[in-house]
Amino acid sequence: MTILSRRHALAAGLGACAASLSGTQAAARDLIALPDDLVNSDAATIAAVRTPSPVVAMTFDDGPHATHTPRLLDMLRERGLRATFYLIGNRVVQYPSIARRIAEEGHEIGNHSWSHPFLDRMTDRAVTREIDQTTNAIFQVTGRPPVTFRPPYGAFTRRQRTALHANRTLPTILWSVDPQDWRRPGAGVIANRILSNTRPGGIILSHDIHRGTIDAMPQTVDGLTARGLHFVTVSQILGWPLWQTRNFRRVVQTG
Repeated sequence: MTILSRRHALAAGLGACAASLSGTQAAARDLIALPDDLVNSDAATIAAVRTPSPVVAMTFDDGPHATHTPRLLDMLRERGLRATFYLIGNRVVQYPSIARRIAEEGHEIGNHSWSHPFLDRMTDRAVTREIDQTTNAIFQVTGRPPVTFRPPYGAFTRRQRTALHANRTLPTILWSVDPQDWRRPGAGVIANRILSNTRPGGIILSHDIHRGTIDAMPQTVDGLTARGLHFVTVSQILGWPLWQTRNFRRVVQTG
């Protein structure tokens, strides 16, 4: 697992700047896993952060979902917690009001590709199109671009991660805790897996397209809070400014 210290993140200068998943994609989710080519001190790839503060980053992939995401947002708002949502571009276009609400309520939005494909099987041009199209959709809805990327299924080679960081200044954010909520084991199991495996500096993977995940969140976030852990966005855990406070200048990407 690649673990990045806040000092390393800052020194590296990271982060400048419609439809539901098909049955085939859903079945392929069994392949979700961390890439097997992770190395230490790779600024382009982050799975956890060494931090002296008791903070964790809760992340939610694959939304927005028409009903589950608003319900989750209600829970987070009631508790005053921030999270990071890795949104699929075509779903941002389908549910712009939900994406806008995510941003307006202080959460961060990250890039999770346009159509949730296996990017490691695609050409560089096709990968760039998937990412840029999603960045543009998020910008159009929220007025700001995403500053981090998460690959669908974790399927993104080291060469691709390095190239994305070099060409778009987007680090690839993976995770240190995976409750495998996409297997739908039940809310209690999801909550217990997160509670058992989360440590300070952890990045937690979950999916707000599943009812069981949302059902698990009260027990999960209240349990982690009771342990003295504080919830921050991915930008914050990296030591960057809150996403909403940054000033962005739109640059037309080429290539």
